[in-house]
Amino acid sequence: MLISCGDALIDFVPTRNAAGREAVMPAVGGSCLNVAIGMARLGAPTGFVGGVSKDLFGQMIADHAAASHVELGLATRSDHQTTLAFVRIVAGESHYAFYDVGTATRNWSYRRGTVPFADIEAVHVGSTTLVNDKGAAETEALIADAQASSTISFDPNCRPNLVKDKPAYVARMMAFAASADLIKMSDVDFAYLFGEEPYQQRAEMLLGQGTRLVVLTRGKDGAVAWHAGAGQIEVAAPKVEVADTIGAGDSFQAALLFALHKQGRIARDRLKDIGADELRRALSFAANCAGLTCTRPGADPPRSHEVTWSV
Repeated sequence: MLISCGDALIDFVPTRNAAGREAVMPAVGGSCLNVAIGMARLGAPTGFVGGVSKDLFGQMIADHAAASHVELGLATRSDHQTTLAFVRIVAGESHYAFYDVGTATRNWSYRRGTVPFADIEAVHVGSTTLVNDKGAAETEALIADAQASSTISFDPNCRPNLVKDKPAYVARMMAFAASADLIKMSDVDFAYLFGEEPYQQRAEMLLGQGTRLVVLTRGKDGAVAWHAGAGQIEVAAPKVEVADTIGAGDSFQAALLFALHKQGRIARDRLKDIGADELRRALSFAANCAGLTCTRPGADPPRSHEVTWSV
């Protein structure tokens, strides 16, 4: 099984009403839940770990997960309310206003001994759960238990409007990066964390500390990856008619993990030895899945029948 640990919420995505005025439409989201949904829809056995409310919106989340065959037995259901996020698209980028005080996600606690890590190939973490002290500490505890047997995947998926102390946040993201085997971030995340530092310089530093694979997504300019053995690999983004970019990065992450799983390369030692051709195929598949997600509103990653995968 592959699992994703972190945020599950409701996005209110922009749309237009019958009169042409701005309106919003509720859609299940949350970066880490999106990754779980994406992996499951492609056909990987997938579970989600995190807080899910029992309220109306929490039931929407549970129904959405069930419809995509995401196992919620490892999640924690509670009476705390669901996190809500209102989205606006500015210059092609999604900007979020979060309502996340006292929510099920914020109150999630890792229950030691409840996750069968011996049966878990990979654990993905990241996004808003890591901004607050409690969420970060609980995720650190989960990673500490998982590392002996599971590959750790990390995407900071930065949300600057939630960050109160940027130097502390950057240090925290670097600590999570140090524990990760696979790191994926967008060019926007990179700029927020590292400014104008050259991509390759930071990638080489991360590889030098033990990370197996570093991937940077660049929107319409595709993605570039660095691997100690396979070298630097670039893939193009497909040309699509963009509805919005919500969930595109999560879809990329899900598809990349799925592809590595199908190739038999997701285990830490197997990922270390991946070849350049294998890695290029995995990255291209991920880029195509992200592109398809961009063609429809909200975080709506593709299902297996919508995309072609070849090992």
